Amino acid sequence: MAEPISAAESKAAEEAGQNLNPEIHRVARRKRITIDLRGATNGEREPVTREEIFDLIRDVRDPEHEEATLEELRVARIEDVHVGESPPYVDVFFTPTIPHCSMATLIGLCLSVKLLRSLPSKFKLRVAIAPGAHASEDEINKQLADKERVAAALENPHLLKVVNKCVSQSSKFPEPLWAHDELIQGGRMS
Repeated sequence: MAEPISAAESKAAEEAGQNLNPEIHRVARRKRITIDLRGATNGEREPVTREEIFDLIRDVRDPEHEEATLEELRVARIEDVHVGESPPYVDVFFTPTIPHCSMATLIGLCLSVKLLRSLPSKFKLRVAIAPGAHASEDEINKQLADKERVAAALENPHLLKVVNKCVSQSSKFPEPLWAHDELIQGGRMS
């Protein structure tokens, strides 16, 4: 069993951008959401909701505290998810647990990858730190908005392994099913 962290050690770690003892919050149990993007009656479909988007990202694991999800750490919150239809967009803002979090860029990258892998390409995606939530907010948001930087980061095998571990399917909650023609395989849906 690890020894308790002293106040001085905790303060030094926080100044170095680490949160050694984050507060983990209880989250409500929920059922799986299935989103059908194929269309409903007359070729129309219901718009994607913030709840559906939040369901995609709530179980992303924190890269520093792998036992906790971003929802449990309150890094990701439903009120920080915004969606629109004309043109289709998804904006997700996240709040690192401390203002100097050294993992903020990696958390943003994990959220971006989860959304890129889960949503059809017609959605314009933006992942950013919530205003005032980080000391380097502008610099990190600039990196996360740069598609070439994101693609280059994912070419790094070590970084990709960390991202994949954070966004991989949780054993507690299965991945949502995006039911539209391009992604259905194995005859699960017609």
